[in-house]
Amino acid sequence: MSKKLTLDKLDFQIINEMTADSQISYADLGKKLFVSGGTIHVRIKKLQEIGIITGTRMTVDVKELGYDVIAFVGIYLLKSSMYEEVAKELKKIPQIVRLNYTTGTYSMFAEIVCKDIQQLKQVLHDKLQYIKGIERTETLISLEESFSRNVLVQNESDMSE
Repeated sequence: MSKKLTLDKLDFQIINEMTADSQISYADLGKKLFVSGGTIHVRIKKLQEIGIITGTRMTVDVKELGYDVIAFVGIYLLKSSMYEEVAKELKKIPQIVRLNYTTGTYSMFAEIVCKDIQQLKQVLHDKLQYIKGIERTETLISLEESFSRNVLVQNESDMSE
């Protein structure tokens, strides 16, 4: 919680701008936010040091690269205490791009990206089903992703406006 308390309006503006365009130069970002490029550099370094910014990512349109199948898999565990060891094994499967430990119907929920249905079948049948601790799975295939976005972060004083 102390990390959040050290952030001000400029920090949140920097986070939001960099989330929208991580390739913007510090000088251009400084102009946009009416501060120097040096100030942007110092603030970003501070955000990295306290662990709020942990890296930058490139967004890739996987469909353009031939990955036509996105599926979500609800995973039922034999025992919830097996989460860590199952998560470790699931991390070894490169087609799994996101994994969450959840409440509700499933113990875990995974997002899988594959080139085609055959590759999805191979991941589900030949890999997932052999992981010790998985009782069963339920697969949902995405027909279309309507949108994907980052959360807009705000400091507490901006939220009340």
